Amino acid sequence: MPRLKAAAALLVRRSRSCYFHYRNLSSLTSNSSIDDDPDNQVLVEGKACSRTAILNRPSALNALNTSMGARLLKLYRSWEDNPDIGFVVMKGSGRAFCAGGDIVSLYHLINQGKLEDCKEFFRTVYSFIYELGTYLKPHVAILDGITMGGGAGVSIPGTFRVATNKTAFATPETLIGFHPDAGASFFLSHLPGHLGEYLALSGEKLNGAEMIACGLATHYSYSERLKLIEQQLGKLFTDDPSVIEATLEKYGDLVHPDKMSVIHRIETVDKCFSHDTVEEIFDALESEASGTNDAFCNSTLRRLKEASPLSLKVSLRSIREGRFQTLDQCLVREYRMSLQGIFKQISTDFCEGVRARMVDKDLAPKWNPPNLEQVSEDMVEHYFSPLSELEPDLELPTEKREAFT
Repeated sequence: MPRLKAAAALLVRRSRSCYFHYRNLSSLTSNSSIDDDPDNQVLVEGKACSRTAILNRPSALNALNTSMGARLLKLYRSWEDNPDIGFVVMKGSGRAFCAGGDIVSLYHLINQGKLEDCKEFFRTVYSFIYELGTYLKPHVAILDGITMGGGAGVSIPGTFRVATNKTAFATPETLIGFHPDAGASFFLSHLPGHLGEYLALSGEKLNGAEMIACGLATHYSYSERLKLIEQQLGKLFTDDPSVIEATLEKYGDLVHPDKMSVIHRIETVDKCFSHDTVEEIFDALESEASGTNDAFCNSTLRRLKEASPLSLKVSLRSIREGRFQTLDQCLVREYRMSLQGIFKQISTDFCEGVRARMVDKDLAPKWNPPNLEQVSEDMVEHYFSPLSELEPDLELPTEKREAFT
């Protein structure tokens, strides 16, 4: 396909441009037979000039595991090398696109001392995200339903993201004692103003209209019209992003955030979340709320108080660093941070957060440290420090696949 290199350059340029409560995600512990079969966890549909990857763990809200990441890597590499395939589509089965990583499985692996399996999970999923972020063919992600954490990571770095009236986007990792990862420190930090800090720290959700407004999604469609869009995409013989974009626009819908949306509170978000420290962010929100009893500020404060204090400080620094890094640099740093989080050398907050939200479901995590005042600079610094000499960093093929900034 003669336009492939030109199309790839356009893809890179375009790529620059849920709070779904954890108590509702108990199905992530699914033991269904589908979940046990790696080939069934990612299905493939072949069209005239495209392929569709279907995340297929519906009982687990399509939560990602290592075998899914490995299969996606294998499929996408083969499709990129196939001259008969012009573009790729990704979607999810059931009511979710992807609820993120299978954190319950990670929790059990950590408690069983199987840290090598945990590291393999992060390496595999992060490597696929880099593959997607540097993909040489157009990519369409259909975000119909829950799109959380790693679900955003395996979709947002691609060319096109179609949100719907059922989309619920969030990066709620601070609520489980973790940090927004899977490339989140890259794409959140590039959102307008300090919206990225707000989303990373609070874990609040965005709907499809809000994703369009802030640039996380490129197109919007009502869920019931998706079959028509998929049919039209399936008829295309092209590797030209502009042709695919025209199809998405022709059959898409125009929407705007409602008057209560955070998009209309961006001045308040910038005023409060532009501060250098989490403590100053708290003070700014409390100051805003005290004078007018502002519901938005009060709600945000409640959310922040539910999160791990250590995670808040680590996540704020992560977003700030991501603003000046390339995608590969963010993924390499996030890999370090994720391993530090599971090693339990500084804190056990990740396991405690998963226990409280997902396993025992008492919704009463005992964070350590329990408050911001006891989170030292050394604790935060440890998450960003190089791993030991015996623990290699994440290796990405940056010489072969140039990352975008």
